[in-house]
Amino acid sequence: MPRGGKRGHKGRGKQFSNPDEIDRQMKAQKELEENPNAEKEASGDSDDESSSDDESDSRKRSGVEGLIEIENPNRVSQKSKKVAEVDVSAPRELSRREREEIEKQKSKERYMKLHLEGKTEQARADLARLAIIKKQREDAAKKRDELRKDADEAKAKR
Repeated sequence: MPRGGKRGHKGRGKQFSNPDEIDRQMKAQKELEENPNAEKEASGDSDDESSSDDESDSRKRSGVEGLIEIENPNRVSQKSKKVAEVDVSAPRELSRREREEIEKQKSKERYMKLHLEGKTEQARADLARLAIIKKQREDAAKKRDELRKDADEAKAKR
């Protein structure tokens, strides 16, 4: 038997919703969708109270914020701009990451251009290494040719 006082729910009976209850809930939902002001008018007795409720409900407060009335001077509220006010032709300022990315790409392109011209330290080292390898291969090719000639002369003497 498992430890702890809790047991499984396998034998528990199932609960079914009453069809009348479902119909009543659906009708109430439809009425709320058709008349969203109907609930406000029923809850508010006078027009003065409803206008003050609208102001306080405009910004939903959660947690302790609803209890404490403090205005944060550092908080910047999101102001929506109208389409007419937005200037598409104005140059958009790049973020720090975007600027750094563009600068990095330009730097890489500049380096590759200098590298192809052979002006960087790495390019010089690569060219020197290639020259050494080329010289070694030429020497090896000369040696093979000499060995072949010697082998041909040895065969000819026999």
